[in-house]
Formats: sequence, structure tokens, C-alpha cells
Amino acid sequence: MSASSTEPPSEPPSEPPSEPPNLPPPVRADGVTTWRAVEYAAVPGYRPLLLDLHRPDGPLPALIVFLHGGGWRGGSRAGFGPAYAGWSPSPFLQLASHGFAVASLDYRLSGEARFPAPLEDAAAGLGWLRTHAEHLGIDPTRIALWGESAGGHLAALLGLTDPGVRAVVDWYGPADLTTVAADAAAGGISAVDPGAPDSREALLLGVAPSSDPERARAASPVTHVRAGAPPFLLLHGTADRLVPTRQSERLGAALHAVGAAMTLELLDGADHLWLGRPDVARAAFDRSVDFVLEHLTS
Repeated sequence: MSASSTEPPSEPPSEPPSEPPNLPPPVRADGVTTWRAVEYAAVPGYRPLLLDLHRPDGPLPALIVFLHGGGWRGGSRAGFGPAYAGWSPSPFLQLASHGFAVASLDYRLSGEARFPAPLEDAAAGLGWLRTHAEHLGIDPTRIALWGESAGGHLAALLGLTDPGVRAVVDWYGPADLTTVAADAAAGGISAVDPGAPDSREALLLGVAPSSDPERARAASPVTHVRAGAPPFLLLHGTADRLVPTRQSERLGAALHAVGAAMTLELLDGADHLWLGRPDVARAAFDRSVDFVLEHLTS
């Protein structure tokens, strides 16, 4: 089924009127308090927008907001990516053990609403966390965004459009929707056709990127790069078969051009999602933890 650009725009989410926040019963274990399925926003006609929050004991921890992948059409806040499905403790709890509060957000998928809906949802979640920071016991001035694949794309967009974000970790996220198809062709990626009318990108936008370049540019992190952007860590595998490595290179070059702090690391032989490489999955996670520690605890 091809995407259509005639679908009416969705309403932006509105925060549930709740002060202090209406939290479900917490689960406490090993020095971490977890609230699951917290409603952070509501959009008429859609499912409630939920987040999970893991808060370590201690005064006002810095916050990591995690955005899951899934091609904007799948995934959930419960997953950090398939390479981490067997980790115990989970990646979220491992981040909490480093002293971070971690909020993992759901957002509307492309089968529910078109762009900018997922970005609006991520922004609403970040706003909810800031609004209720005192009640949640988190520091609203020390926030990092971390996303993988589609979530990396959203983390980059939100980090470039929200002046209060301190750092961004972007794993193999699309960065320029106007060039994904050309970059895939140049990189010999034939498993997917980003220019097809039913591609992940087209379903996100409601139209193939080539048919509406203006809309594609609006949804591209490279369009929103600005002087004063927060520090970025870009990690991407050189053997990625879904998102061309050139996408992270484009974003890195754009950030460098405006003088923003940027680290781009291309992981040799690694595929999308770090598939089949548990060593790379561990190294990418540890490298990202070090980056966030540097920028949220200094």
C-alpha cells in the first residue's frame, strides 16, 4: 500500500492535567525505583503516550531520555535494540547503575500518524519530565538524548531543536531524508529502497521523499543543524545494510561546519542494530556511557 500525503495532520499531544504527576505504583530493586507505563501526554483519537522511568537512589540524578528504533513503524519503549534483549541487568538498569535516571518513551508510529507526530511526542515527553522534575527527583538542567535507528533520527532532531539538551547519542540514525536513496545506491545497499512509495521514509512522511523534498528536508536533522548545538556522538557500522553510513557522515560534517562538538565513530564491519556482533554492541554501549558521563557530570 503506498503512502498518501492527503491524510490530515494530527493534533500535537497535550499533557494530562496532573500536578503532581499521577504515577503508577513503583517497583524498587537494587537501589533503583521504576515506574512503568506512565502517561506523559494524550492526543485525541490515539492511544495514550507512555514512558518508563528508572530513577536511582540519590540526589537529583541527570536524565537520559531514550528513543527506540523500528523504522518509525515498530518497536516500543521496552526495547533498547535486539542486540541487548538478553542483557541482565537490562541496559536501562545498567545506565541507572551509573547514576542516571532513564526515561524510555513510546511515540506514535507511522501507521498511526505522519511526521512531525513522533517528534512532537518526543518533545512532549521531554517537556513532561521537565515539568515534573521536582516530583520525580531528577535534574531538569542535565538531560541527554539517546536513540537508535529511527530513535537516533528523533534524538538528533529533538537535540537540534530543543536548546536545553546537553548531549545527544545517535546510533545509525537517518540524517538527511532527501539523500537516503542516493546514499543507499552509492553504498551498494539493495535490500531496501528508501525511495519507494511504501518505504519507511515514505510512510513516515506520508509521501516519498523525492515527491516532496521540502517535507523531507523538514524531517531531516541536517536541516536543523545550528551553531551552539549540543555535543553529538554518532556511532554507525561500516557494513550497515539498512541506513547508509554516509548518513551519519553527512550529519557529522554539518555539525563540524558550524563549530559544534561532534564525535563520529565508524565501527568496522558492523551491521545495522549491531546484528551478530555482541562485542560491538557492548563497545558501543560503553562508549556512549562514557560520552554521557563526560557531558552530564562535568
